[in-house]
Amino acid sequence: MYIKRLQMLNYRNYKALDIDLGKYVNVFMGDNAQGKTNILEAMYYCAFAKSHRTSRDRELLNWDSSNAYVSLTVGKDRLDKKIDITILKDGKKAIRINKVKVTKIGELFGNFNVVMFSPEDLKIIKDSPGIRRKFMDMELCQLNSKYYYNLVQYNKVLNERNIILKNKRIDEEILDIYDIQLANYGHNIIIERLKYIEKLNLYGKSIHKDISSGKEDIEFKYITLIKNLENVKADFYELLKKNRKKDIERRITSVGPHRDDFSTLINGVDTKSFGSQGQQRSAVLTIKFASLKIIKELTSEYPVLLLDDVLSELDFSRKRYILKTIGEIQTVITCTGIEDLTDYLDENSKVFKVKNGEILN
Repeated sequence: MYIKRLQMLNYRNYKALDIDLGKYVNVFMGDNAQGKTNILEAMYYCAFAKSHRTSRDRELLNWDSSNAYVSLTVGKDRLDKKIDITILKDGKKAIRINKVKVTKIGELFGNFNVVMFSPEDLKIIKDSPGIRRKFMDMELCQLNSKYYYNLVQYNKVLNERNIILKNKRIDEEILDIYDIQLANYGHNIIIERLKYIEKLNLYGKSIHKDISSGKEDIEFKYITLIKNLENVKADFYELLKKNRKKDIERRITSVGPHRDDFSTLINGVDTKSFGSQGQQRSAVLTIKFASLKIIKELTSEYPVLLLDDVLSELDFSRKRYILKTIGEIQTVITCTGIEDLTDYLDENSKVFKVKNGEILN
């Protein structure tokens, strides 16, 4: 899978852009605040119909424009895809795949797979469980349409249950109906997350050995209050009943996959609390490159790799690992200079100079 062509109109600081990309390494070089990251953001947007930087789509529009447009032509082994998204000022969007209108966001997922690595990804290790849940959910949604369906339904039921909990008078029979539904959808979510963590371990261990020159072992563990992972549905339902009194008092649902987390251990030590910044960077790098392999396994094609100004943040060994690994993967890199890249660029590579929302010749 690779991007053949990117088009943008009135997107961020770009009035108009129309470029063809190379099948392998593409470098967007320029000073800070010129629009390099906006290009990667537009590519990411075509995978998920959302930005990795903001939840407000109106921020994607160029100044006083009434709408923005972004389009990707994606080369695939079986059938090329053209993804067109028009973003309106009121936050609404119109999505078309090969000119056919998409009515649900879930229909977009999987048409264009992407893994993005940016300096902000340290939050996956360092920040709250919500960041890690979002990471898992985004990865699984682009790989599994059933996961997306179960996640949407779970959140819908969860929201309705929380509304019931805020009432002065609560009918526990109604709560029981919601608990059965939560257990059903939640079971499917947790099972898929456990499979994903298993694959992170499968690929991550050898990747991390390579990154750390054999000095470190990495392990990912899913964290949940559900103890019987052989029968998640029944155990989750019992847990909801057990915590019902507390939920009524606090007026919020206290257990379930919306509260779960995963931990990253290096040599048996929790990286979030006790890892050095270098170890945290290595852990994120491991997660991202394991994700590449997971997507390849499940789709038979590598996704596109987006590297947003990360090479300058990494030491020599981590940088070398990235650049020697990306051979057959289309990679889009943003940077302020290409000094560190020259040994890895060849006649198939493309370098674009970015200045003030324009690509210079």
